[in-house]
Amino acid sequence: MPRLVVVMPLEPLNTGDSFAVDDWPLHITVVAPFLSDAEPSDVGGIIAGAASRQQSFTVFAGEDALFGRRENIPVTVIVESAPLARLQRTLVDAVRTVAAVPDEPAFTGTRFRAHVTMKRGRRVQQDAALHLTQIALVDMAPRANPGGRSVLATVDLLPIAELRDA
Repeated sequence: MPRLVVVMPLEPLNTGDSFAVDDWPLHITVVAPFLSDAEPSDVGGIIAGAASRQQSFTVFAGEDALFGRRENIPVTVIVESAPLARLQRTLVDAVRTVAAVPDEPAFTGTRFRAHVTMKRGRRVQQDAALHLTQIALVDMAPRANPGGRSVLATVDLLPIAELRDA
């Protein structure tokens, strides 16, 4: 049963892209890792449907912090954003319908804290404007998997002008 995650990459990804665990492109996780028996294409379709009228938006990088169980993972916290919070709730509700364990923390967590994890010297700087234009569904293959993480589906958000014209 695949373990999946839904992210908003800071640079667009393509379906089929793969990368090692340590080489994750910078991103904001919007649905924490979850298990699903559904076909990845079905999960991708659910995400696309949930975000079908979502326009791209900008968020801002805030202060650095340490996350994780041991508080040893360096991150940059994203300043609270109503559009990001709404999209996160929408995606969690949509994806919950195909989750193998709909009561796992990915769906029942009490507080979404958007952040960008620092990886191998790559990071976002405080006050940076981050324009979010895409959602990606990623297979969280085990760390030992030589193929690494794989992008299963992507959904491009609508440009602001396109939404107004619809």
